Amino acid sequence: MGIGSILVERGLISDEQLHTAIDDQNRTGERLDTVLVRLGYVTATQVLEAIGQQFAMPIVDLAAIEVEPDVLQTLPAKLVFKQRCVPLERRNGTLRVATCDPFELTAFDELRLLTGMSIELVLADEQDIRKFIRTHYGVAGDTLDELSDHAEATTLDDEGSAGAAAEQELEQAQAASVIRLVNDLLIEAIRERATDVHIEPYEDHLSIRYRVDGVLSPAGVPPTVNRFRNAITSRLKIMANLNIAEKRKPQDGRITLRRRGQEYDLRVSVIPMIFGEGVVLRILNKTAAMLELEQLGMDTQTLAEWDDLIARPHGILLATGPTGSGKSTTLYASLSRVVSDEVKAITVEDPVEYHVDGVNQIQVSRQVGLDFAAGLRAILRHDPDILMIGEIRDLETAEAAVQASLTGHLVFSTLHTNDAAGSITRLLDMGVEPFLVTSAVEGVLAQRLLRTVCPDCRTDDHPEPGAIPPDFPGGERAFAVGAGCRECRNTGYRGRLGIYELLVMTDPLREMVVQRRSARDIAQTAIENDGMRTLRAAGFDKVAQGATTIPEVIRVTKI
Repeated sequence: MGIGSILVERGLISDEQLHTAIDDQNRTGERLDTVLVRLGYVTATQVLEAIGQQFAMPIVDLAAIEVEPDVLQTLPAKLVFKQRCVPLERRNGTLRVATCDPFELTAFDELRLLTGMSIELVLADEQDIRKFIRTHYGVAGDTLDELSDHAEATTLDDEGSAGAAAEQELEQAQAASVIRLVNDLLIEAIRERATDVHIEPYEDHLSIRYRVDGVLSPAGVPPTVNRFRNAITSRLKIMANLNIAEKRKPQDGRITLRRRGQEYDLRVSVIPMIFGEGVVLRILNKTAAMLELEQLGMDTQTLAEWDDLIARPHGILLATGPTGSGKSTTLYASLSRVVSDEVKAITVEDPVEYHVDGVNQIQVSRQVGLDFAAGLRAILRHDPDILMIGEIRDLETAEAAVQASLTGHLVFSTLHTNDAAGSITRLLDMGVEPFLVTSAVEGVLAQRLLRTVCPDCRTDDHPEPGAIPPDFPGGERAFAVGAGCRECRNTGYRGRLGIYELLVMTDPLREMVVQRRSARDIAQTAIENDGMRTLRAAGFDKVAQGATTIPEVIRVTKI
């Protein structure tokens, strides 16, 4: 009896839900229980309990089990990765093995023959098993073992000098394994919801880290990966159509990756460093559903003011913040809010991150001279109502945006500044005349992304004395925190939401801009006269609502 039939028999899903899941499975190639959980028909715990009852198998918590090193070595890494099963205990000729899929009976016959021991099966959650394997065997540990075997064979056979033919054969033998190794690293990054992958060469090791919810953490790759640093870099260069022979200059490229019905765009940056080439990949899910402004975390007051701004017929609206703070997502959500059959919108982006219905989107191509400024000048001849420029980086782009706004267009764009008021002075520093800034800019939206408390391990806790900053308005009380669980990788946080600081240009502020007053003076006036709420105040509101924590607000904002 399959897992689908078991769940239907126990009343956990309906026949209709099962058929829907099977159709989805045929499209994505995932396991049926994984599809059922992803569609929200059942929870992973319900599936595990149903399987355990059906096969009369005990369920274990891998996080609470310590396994002896010699027990881990009873199964080769290749088999552990292939079968998703891990050895836990060896006693009296019996090997206790945890699995998440007891339906593959032939796999356990293979274990019995390989070890020469009786196999006792227990059940564990698939995510727990994946984490256990990553911790004890490393990401892509089986592939690295295979590559290491090839490398050792070369060392043993290649005494003195080996012929060119032998070296060529070795390279060909390694090619498939290197491809699999890089694919494993990228797929693991996607599975962990990483937005960036950092591959950094040092003198005696290769560091691979994933940025998840804005914070970097080690990928858990075995140390043997250092031996294949050049192969990994070369493979990524090939995937990104870069010159693998060029190791002295920075290079940028792009990789398109498809996995289980989802399409991912990976922006690749390669920079030569003293111990090799460093690689950073930015991961964008091109098929992800676009979020509404309300879903991004924008509070009611800010949303009302921003709605008023994006409904204006002309002017410049800026989203500002550091890289990875969600600026593009906010602008996409704003565009989709105002675009209609009566409005023509054109964007110039680098790269095009999401496809928006009803919007004409242009990809920057500097190789042919199509940068932001050139694209903006060209699209003005296409009679647009709304323009979006991916980023204002220089005076030429800034002046083109100002001219577009003064000729009756609504212009969206982004800047890299720390707060809303800083964007005004940044334009002045670029060389834009103050009277043009006051005439064109209507509003600036600064933003950050805060990690949210994990819903699966959420609890209330009283902070330590003195842990609450003096500018927190709520006083001492219990706050929501995450205790740490497998869903949040024991961080206590899962997912992110935005906090916003909206500066709306008023006559007093325009006068200050003409006088070239500092960003601090402009911000202070906006707070005192117009009630502008700072990023920190917006973050503390999220703490009061139980969405995040005080340390997280302090981490991403300043007083």
